[in-house]
Amino acid sequence: MNFEGKHIVVAITGSIAAYKTPELVRQFIKAGAEVKVIMTLDATKFVSPLVLATVSKNEVHYQISSDAAWNNHVELGLWADLLLIAPCSANTLSKLAIGNCDTIVQAVYLSARCKVAIAPTMDEDMYAHPSTQKNMDTLRTYGNVIIPAAFGELASGLIGQGRMPEPSELVNIAHQLLFNKVLSGKKVLINAGPTYEKIDPVRFIGNFASGKMGIALAQHCANLGAEVQLVLGPSTQTISHKQINITKVVSADEMFNACLSHLPTSDIIILSAAIADYKPTHFADQKIKKTKLEEAPSIQLEKTKDILAHIGKEKKAHQYLVGFALETNNELANAKEKLHTKNANLIVLNSLQDSGAGFGVDTNKITLIEKDKELAFPLMSKKEVASIIIDHIIKAHTCAN
Repeated sequence: MNFEGKHIVVAITGSIAAYKTPELVRQFIKAGAEVKVIMTLDATKFVSPLVLATVSKNEVHYQISSDAAWNNHVELGLWADLLLIAPCSANTLSKLAIGNCDTIVQAVYLSARCKVAIAPTMDEDMYAHPSTQKNMDTLRTYGNVIIPAAFGELASGLIGQGRMPEPSELVNIAHQLLFNKVLSGKKVLINAGPTYEKIDPVRFIGNFASGKMGIALAQHCANLGAEVQLVLGPSTQTISHKQINITKVVSADEMFNACLSHLPTSDIIILSAAIADYKPTHFADQKIKKTKLEEAPSIQLEKTKDILAHIGKEKKAHQYLVGFALETNNELANAKEKLHTKNANLIVLNSLQDSGAGFGVDTNKITLIEKDKELAFPLMSKKEVASIIIDHIIKAHTCAN
């Protein structure tokens, strides 16, 4: 097992299981990872920061600031490829769920842009309590990985679920999170960006879509081992990945034909492009000149082909279809109707009413719509949104097949 080049932040909270963490850090270091340790002040009562600093070969932080300096939690959050909170006490679990920030562990968690794995560790009754279970469910909706507690003898003397998994098991889980190519062997079709419908040689009907969301989805799928076919409209965005094949198109018809050509071999289809609903019925060979007449020339429009509806009719049982719904009003009702009428497995809803969720920005705010449930998420980066969408698809597609 090799962690060469990976940065791991191990966060330790106040639990007797903290005595296992020097061995956990040692195993990461032995496997080639660079490790930095952060702790709550209560955690220092169970395991020495000096021991952890010696094992990790890095300074250990257990306060947000000291008399001499401010410990840069933002820098740690950006540095890490994985934040592993183990053990995570019931107290810290609750604070993470509500966004409380009074320790460096919570500060780094709120600043982290990497995968976060949390190992709740406590007595059996505390672990099974509805409030603890709710906190874990809440943290899952934020895209975090909750590592199930192990079964065995607890500090209270009881036997039950609540133990922190052994260091070797946590190392295995970390390796899966950082390296597991869960989409290896899968073929994913994604469309992205706008389409332009020509009026004449210099004018077109289009929209403000950038393609950033679709490109983030393609990147994430490729990183998980999928072979991606990206059908990209006229976007200024660029992407280069050996697992991504790009077909560049301009019009809705071109996008339709490109998507349909890849449909038979695709396992997962994600239609995130902002495709024009209408196009001019006639294309002027020459530039339409402004005339001296008061009235502007009229442009007759016709509907473009509905890619989502067509694929919804054509898709096979093993294929998983995702559509996007960008709405300005009656958002939830319109998205649910789209799920039904287009025969999609999942609709990703976002609204222009939400600040930071429109075209061209680096953030998005989504709700995942399925036949029997909706999952709403807060505003986050499009890379984080891509991770949430793909993780959801992986779970749903695995269960369906």
